[in-house]
Parts: sequence; C-alpha cells; structure tokens
Amino acid sequence: MNYNEFLLQKSISDPPTGITRRIELPEYLKPHQHDITAWALRRGRSAIFAGTGLGKTLMELVWAKEVAQETRRPVLILAPLAVSHQHVREGNKFGISATVVAAPSSETIDITNYQKVDRFDLSAFGGIALDESSILKNTDGKYRNQLIAECASVPFRLAATATPAPNDFMELGNHAEFLGVMSYTDMLSTFFTHDGGDTQKWRLKGHAESEFWKWMASWAVMLRMPSDLGYDNTGYDLPPLRYHQHTVSVDYAPSMETGLLFPMEARTMQERIAARRDSVEERVELAASMTPADRPFVWWCNLNSEAEALTKAIPGAVNLHGGLKDAEKERILIDFSEGKIEKLITKASLAGFGMNWQHCADTGFVGLNDSYEQLYQAVRRFWRFGQTKPVNAHIIASEMEGATVANIRRKDHDAERMAAAMVMHMADLSSQEVRGMVRDRPDYDPQLPMTVPAWLTGEAA
Repeated sequence: MNYNEFLLQKSISDPPTGITRRIELPEYLKPHQHDITAWALRRGRSAIFAGTGLGKTLMELVWAKEVAQETRRPVLILAPLAVSHQHVREGNKFGISATVVAAPSSETIDITNYQKVDRFDLSAFGGIALDESSILKNTDGKYRNQLIAECASVPFRLAATATPAPNDFMELGNHAEFLGVMSYTDMLSTFFTHDGGDTQKWRLKGHAESEFWKWMASWAVMLRMPSDLGYDNTGYDLPPLRYHQHTVSVDYAPSMETGLLFPMEARTMQERIAARRDSVEERVELAASMTPADRPFVWWCNLNSEAEALTKAIPGAVNLHGGLKDAEKERILIDFSEGKIEKLITKASLAGFGMNWQHCADTGFVGLNDSYEQLYQAVRRFWRFGQTKPVNAHIIASEMEGATVANIRRKDHDAERMAAAMVMHMADLSSQEVRGMVRDRPDYDPQLPMTVPAWLTGEAA
C-alpha cells in the first residue's frame, strides 16, 4: 500500500447506496434540478439545502416517483401543515400523481404532515422524504428522535430545506444522523472542538476544516442560487426586499423603585417580554392603521393578546392560532393561498415554514422575539423566486425594544455571512459531486494573437 492509498483509507466519506442504473429524468426539470435529483437518486440518502424557490418540491416529487419505481414500494413525503396540498398542486402541473393522506394508503406517493406521522409504519416505505427538514433541528425533539429511529431501515431517504442555520452545527449533525451518515455526537467529536461551558459553542478544528466540507459535500448539496453550482441564473431574479421599522412610544412614569426619570431599553429576556406586553395596545393600533384594504397582508404575532386585538381591529382578518384543530388550520392556510382570505394573522411557529405565498408582497411583524430563524422563514414565504413585486416587511417595536431589534439585525448579518461561507466552501465540492465536474474559474483570458517563432515550426532558414 502506498501513502496515497493509506490517506484514502483514512478519509471520511459516506458511500452512495442508491440507483446504479442510468436514470432518465423528465425534461421539464431545470438543469440544476435535473442534476441534483439525479445525484440524490444515485446517493440514496442525501440532503438538499436549496434556497427558497429553487424547486425543492418538484425535485422531491420526481425523486419519490423514481424511488417508488426502483423499490416497488410506496414513498412517503412528510411536510408541514397545509404544505402537503402545495405538493399535490405542483405534482398535478407536471403529471406526477401524489395524494394527501391521513393514514397509509395504496397510492404510490403518499403525502402527510408531521403531526400524523404516528399513524404510519415508516419502515414499510421504499423512501421517506422530509420537506422542511429543519424539523430535525432540536436534538431532543420528538420528531427528530422518532424519524431517526423509524427510518433507519428505509433504503432511500431525502432531507430538503432551505440553507440550514449556518451557526447551528447540531442541525447539520441531526441531518447526517437521519440519513445514516454519522451520528451528530460522532460528527462533533470528529470535526469540532468545544469552546467553554456553553454546549452550543462548537468550532471546527483547524486541521479538520477541509475534511469536514468534503464530508458534507459527499451527502449534501447546498446552494442559494443556481450559479453556486455553476448553472445559469436566468429566471432566478429576486425583487427588492424592503424592511420598514416603526417605533411606538410608551407611557412611562418616573419610578421610585428604580429611581429612573426615563424608560430604559429592555436588555434581559424578562425585560424584553415585559416591554412587549406593556406596548401591545400601541403596536396593534399602529399595525391596524397601516394594513392596506386593497391587497393581501399577513401580520405575524408572538403574543395571543396581539393576535386577538389585531383580529378585532382589522375588518375581515382571520386569526390562525394554536387552539384550532389541524383541519381548520389547514383550511385557513389553503384559503389564504387561494385568495379566499386576504388578511391573515398568525405566528411564525404555525405558518412560517413551507408555504409559497408569492401572490402576497406585504407583511409585517407586530412584535419581535429573538428568533432570527422565524423572521427569516416568515419573510421567505413572500420573498422567494417567482415573486414579481417588491416585498415590504414592516417591523413594529416599542421604544424599549431596541435591544431585540439590534439582536435580530446582528443575527441577520451573521447568518448571511456564514451562509455565504458555507456555500463558498462547498460550491466546487458539490459541483463535482452533482455535475461530475469542477466549476470553471478561468483566470487566464488571452486577448492577443500569438505568433509562433519560425525556429519552432521548422521554417527557419
């Protein structure tokens, strides 16, 4: 054994276990969708981390159809509430038959929501696809543990979501564990070192960084634009996204307890929650006055009191809240998608994932919490490929909530920077895996003709 063979044995990768025959995929797939789907089928167990609007739904459906044909067993797609009906509509456009079910059926492609997963024997399926697979994020989450355990024997597994939280390596580890690549604890011990007492603070070992990205690219593909993998971006232009911040003042009387003449910015979590509760009336009043009467609008709330007050203040508004039965929540989401409801009031935790709402270009947050992911996902329901209008996102906060707004802005900046870094690290590696080639990066561009010397051509006297 030579040294290169020794190093190859030491490298960490997950071998493909999927379809080995030549795969003929439909022509309606865009080039990046075609190649990524073919790669996922060859891999067998893979993750697609693709930005919103790049066609994850269609890729999932084509993948499911091919897996069902290969395994001669049905395939199950798990999706957030109401998103399953979007899959059916998307499938109908391309002649792919998929059925929303509440229990096992005799269909080739079953689609259900995560809340009904207990009704299915997951090991009976030839393939399982997780739509909005960020549901795996929490290491002690119910769905995460159940899906990992019950899908262990399923030969084909697909996890699809937008670019995962770039500073949350636990989420990447949970995806790897669901796919049977490596447990998240093994991933951390192999590639990371622990910083101090905070269990969330892990950083890549210096010597392991390149190997980590190679390992990631062996089972996951990540892109925010087709050009990240060397494809043409034509048709993938996003309209402007405009954030509008509105600050409401609050009544404040000098306090003998604090000795303060003026209100102080809320800093701690308890102070920020108290500041939100104390300013509900002012924020709701401003939100209601800003709501347009002539077009769709979604207000995102954090507190039940915000949602209830907004519903009363806005004519025709519908409140999608946690107390509703799943069937009613699903009906409201579908009705808004189809234009039967124009003013929707809800929480990002209920409706902020998976929905395609390009028909609406105006939204607002009547209050903020410290979750950047919820803000990002909520805005992306509207600001996604296929949106034709500029998107306006309004943020209403009290003058005492400056720390919350600043924290969200910092997380937004950090997430954008780190996501760009992740794509950059994986671009060439993923391109090589998916397309079988490295992206062209010409740095030599000759413009002048070259004259070959006569002594080289043999023409010299």
